[in-house]
Amino acid sequence: MYLDSDRRGTAMSPGLALRIAILGGVALVMFAIVFFRLWYLQVLSGDHYLAQADNNRVRLIKTPAPRGKIVDRNGHTLVDNRNAQVVTIAPDKLPQNQAAKTQLYTRLGRVLHLTRREIRTSVRDQLRAVPFSSAIVKTDVKPAVVAYLSEHQSSFPGVTVDKVWLRSYPYKTTAAHIFGTVGEVSEAQLKERRNSGVAPGDRIGQSGIEATYDRFLRGKNGARRVLVDASGDPRGKLGEVQSVPGHQLRLSLDLGVQKVGQQAISGDQGAFVVMDIHTGSLVALGSNPSFDPNSFSKGIKQKTLDSLYNPANGAPLTDRAIQGGYPVGSTFKLITATAALQGGLITPSTTLYDPGYLKVGGVTFKNAEGAVHGALALHQALTVSDDVFFYRLGLEANSTGNGQLIQRWAARYGLGHLTGIDVPGEQSGLIPSPAWRDRLYKKKLTDRPWTPGDNINLSVGQGDVQVTPLQLAVAYAALANGGTVLRPHLGERIEDASGRVIQEFRTRARRRIHLDPVNRQAILDGLRSAASAPGGTSTSVFKGFPIPIAGKTGTAEKGLGRKDQSWYVALAPYPSPRYVVVVTAEHGGFGADTAAPEVRKILAKLFGVKDKGPPPNPNGSAGVAAPTAPIVPAGATG
Repeated sequence: MYLDSDRRGTAMSPGLALRIAILGGVALVMFAIVFFRLWYLQVLSGDHYLAQADNNRVRLIKTPAPRGKIVDRNGHTLVDNRNAQVVTIAPDKLPQNQAAKTQLYTRLGRVLHLTRREIRTSVRDQLRAVPFSSAIVKTDVKPAVVAYLSEHQSSFPGVTVDKVWLRSYPYKTTAAHIFGTVGEVSEAQLKERRNSGVAPGDRIGQSGIEATYDRFLRGKNGARRVLVDASGDPRGKLGEVQSVPGHQLRLSLDLGVQKVGQQAISGDQGAFVVMDIHTGSLVALGSNPSFDPNSFSKGIKQKTLDSLYNPANGAPLTDRAIQGGYPVGSTFKLITATAALQGGLITPSTTLYDPGYLKVGGVTFKNAEGAVHGALALHQALTVSDDVFFYRLGLEANSTGNGQLIQRWAARYGLGHLTGIDVPGEQSGLIPSPAWRDRLYKKKLTDRPWTPGDNINLSVGQGDVQVTPLQLAVAYAALANGGTVLRPHLGERIEDASGRVIQEFRTRARRRIHLDPVNRQAILDGLRSAASAPGGTSTSVFKGFPIPIAGKTGTAEKGLGRKDQSWYVALAPYPSPRYVVVVTAEHGGFGADTAAPEVRKILAKLFGVKDKGPPPNPNGSAGVAAPTAPIVPAGATG
């Protein structure tokens, strides 16, 4: 049977068929992509996304590790830890609306007794420094505050209370400059190699011993896994990894000697050093005025910090033992004597005549208080601290054939250079030289080039000299131990909590200098007589002291009507010294009046002897020494 022609329809054109085929293919491909994507998500990546979903319900809360203790050589705890509550604000949970943020700061300020402005400024500054870390609003809050914030969490979005370990300094200002401070790591510090393993928000050593040995003291953080609901509120504890406390650091410091030293210099701005002349171990090291590092543990306000740097308050944060560059007066005569002997200017028996003055270029350099000592050799010159004797050596050392002889020996002894102590922030000081002053003159930074008068002033530790108390201790130790220039240090070893040694620190000497034994002994004999022979500059100070010592006074004039700076260096026990002790008092006057009696107190504690101090001096002064002669303008010598 045949269909009518009008019922058979029109045949599909090849172009239409092609288009339909293409559309079908595209649809098939899209379906395949969707199908395989769903298969990938469900089958291949199902476990991964399930874990991520679980993580959205689980919070990992860091548990900070307590830092290791710091103890003295006898095991007395110098730096410890204490647990404290801190109020923090998480940046990702802060209200975005400025008005809501202001309301939050206002409510929080009422609870913490802070102003809205204080909170806003503190949070802003911290988030700028470390944008990814919670900002600390207040440290060491009371339990009542913690309870209130916990009960009203909905009113304080982003505000949490955490437990942290804070450093505790039981002896407050004692040895504060040595310990340094601990603070939250900055974004820049996180990039430093030495801070490998440190996470945002961690606290690290920022200065002092805390910074030097931070990698040992730091410890390893733990973590708590907490289940939270959709609002982020905790609903249960899933597990915990305990933190690992840092190792214990044992110092060479002796707490008893340190306390006595701090008390001895408490009446004036100054510093003291007690060092083993054979090992470089520092038994005590202190600066006055000091500060209480406990104030840094809680977080310190900028106004308070500024006052600690302010010279009008004595700049308590300045560690004068390693940062105070001073003229050292007659204690510098060790350097001049060594240079003259080793350089062949004199022998131990060479006699020079002292008429009480030295005229150079129309300027008269006098002995202190117009003293006249006549003919004397080095031994007697050191005993009475004769200035004219050393003026002559300074003048001759400045001559053409002996240029910079004193400067070279000062450098060999370590003056004008870093000692390498394991406390950051040390200053190198300055030993002036012709090249140094002439360079300043060419740059129009001074009114004249170098003159012989500069070397004369240098010979007695005056003029532009800048030496730290620690550098002076290293120099005298090198004389006493036969020429080893030590690298002073405080860190002795790393221990576990039970005191078992994990690592000992081996500190190598910086170098050795050649000292002729005869010349060395001549200087030591002169220093011994200065502390024991009739007419010695500190004989009356150490009269009756049971430990024999060798020592040198120094009285540095600072000009402009300011009171003289007092110095004393002791080597004990003589003739086989073990320790060097250096004390300086910035306004102490004669070396025998202030610094020497303070050294006696320290030595008494160091050697465990009962001592009532030096007997009264009928002349009204602790010693018989006169100050170094006044500083003469060196340019006047032409």
